[in-house]
Amino acid sequence: MALTRESALNIAKVLTEALPYIQRFHGKTVVVKYGGNAMTGDDTEDSFARDIVLLKTVGINPVVVHGGGPQIGELLKRMGKESEFIDGMRVTDDETMDVAEMVLGGKVNKAIVNRINQNGGRAIGLTGKDGNLIRAKKMFLSRVNADGSIEQLDIGHVGEVVGIKTDVLDVLVNGGFIPVIAPIGVGDDGASYNINADLVAGKVAEALGAEKLILATNIPGVMDKQKNVLTGLSTADVDELIADGTIYGGMLPKIACALDAVKGGVISAHIFDGRVPHATLLEVFTDEGMGTLISNKKNIKVKRAT
Repeated sequence: MALTRESALNIAKVLTEALPYIQRFHGKTVVVKYGGNAMTGDDTEDSFARDIVLLKTVGINPVVVHGGGPQIGELLKRMGKESEFIDGMRVTDDETMDVAEMVLGGKVNKAIVNRINQNGGRAIGLTGKDGNLIRAKKMFLSRVNADGSIEQLDIGHVGEVVGIKTDVLDVLVNGGFIPVIAPIGVGDDGASYNINADLVAGKVAEALGAEKLILATNIPGVMDKQKNVLTGLSTADVDELIADGTIYGGMLPKIACALDAVKGGVISAHIFDGRVPHATLLEVFTDEGMGTLISNKKNIKVKRAT
């Protein structure tokens, strides 16, 4: 079907709006966390893959870190094993760790790699155990008891990041590949650890000196008490929103990850709904953007959008 004049002008407008962003971010690294809750089917997953391929094609270097919590929970349920959570963290015994490695390092990782490759990219799948990419240690949760004492809770093979070795990623990126990382870390004793994908993405972004950390999830962004999405936030703005209770509960770990990344040298962090078609491109290449932008830049105004 031939383009109408109006359609052609709209396409031209989109391309010209994207041009300065393509020029600005050429050669820069963008770390994209792709949440398991954002993986909702063929159309959205293909949309995400095409976005990643396009970023690479125009000279931006995407590095993907993915989650897979719902997929782990689904397989555990099929095995007759109930998932247990403490303070939002999955209790990970030996059997659950085996399932996590199978799902994250196998099924989910290879599915994302395959989609990127089927859409014209050159993706390579990794876990944090490959090349000692993600060094980890056991995470303990602290709980304050009624008598004021602090109890350390052992939740199994749940880890936190000790360090990121970037040499493997540098080789892949410089070779034209798109790394796709499953958030499995390795301890000094060789033990495997399941690590929150937001945390891994933030630490990878810091280690690579990334231009952007993008958290594609199943929420539209940081919202105020009237459920409007907030954007253009400085780190000071975010600290104030946490202090006054606007940001609370399940959003705190995600926000903390974004905040730490920006304070650690990443230029900006973005949180948006990855189920929206081409959300990544809309965030990177348009004036309006998607979701919530957090940066250290001065004089950024808070914009509220429904």
